[in-house]
Amino acid sequence: MQNSSIYALTPAGHQELHGNATTLAPDEIELLVRIDGLLTLAQIEAGMPAVSHAAFTSACQRLLTRGMLAPAETDPFAAQFQIQLNRMALSQAENEADAGAASLKKAGYYVSIARQRGPARTLAPGEVLSAIVVDDEPMLAKFIQTYLSFEGFNVRLAGNRAEVVAEFRKQPVPDLILLDVVLPDADGFDILLRLRQHPALKNVPVIMLTGKATREAVIKGLAGGADGYITKPFEADALMEAVRTVIGLPKPRTGSSDPWVNKDAKP
Repeated sequence: MQNSSIYALTPAGHQELHGNATTLAPDEIELLVRIDGLLTLAQIEAGMPAVSHAAFTSACQRLLTRGMLAPAETDPFAAQFQIQLNRMALSQAENEADAGAASLKKAGYYVSIARQRGPARTLAPGEVLSAIVVDDEPMLAKFIQTYLSFEGFNVRLAGNRAEVVAEFRKQPVPDLILLDVVLPDADGFDILLRLRQHPALKNVPVIMLTGKATREAVIKGLAGGADGYITKPFEADALMEAVRTVIGLPKPRTGSSDPWVNKDAKP
């Protein structure tokens, strides 16, 4: 077993994690939550500092033996993700080597990456998508709400822990969650992990929309189950491209009044 290898959950692993996790050791549960077929074992181990290397290796071996993990096939998203991480590592190394690049080092690296969470979707006539925007910057949250509303979404806002809990309890279950990381009384990464463990919300596409542009933050977000990661400031078109991707909606056809009409469909 090489630490540069990439593994993914098997059906048995999904069933065990979501149906009978009480039979798993704590390190096995944490590993299964983080495994997503995109990160290498070395990257996942780096995000689990409380687990020793020996314990991590043992947990991996046990899960492989029990058929809960299997080597993952590479996909375009994984390749795109690795390219972004390599560029971030190079940018960070250059910044650290240049004593005069403090402002660039502080700014980090711009990231815009997204993957489709489930099967492609086709909306019925008149169907309205719903979204929850979690961000404590009122002006930015309102801008996102306005833009998504223009694109056909019914948007709800949350800016702190109490509002997040209240909105997540409301019906309908959202089709999309845009999640900031830094909130006044909550951490977006913790919210993400709780979402992925929630029976009603675990399959909702989540895009991290945050100013945290470090390599570690991106790895943490995607390892925690995010389907997209976009750093601020961002272009509205880049955001909507990510939204379409994670939900599985077709790109709009040029000149169409319907934002979700398949661009390749014949008139």
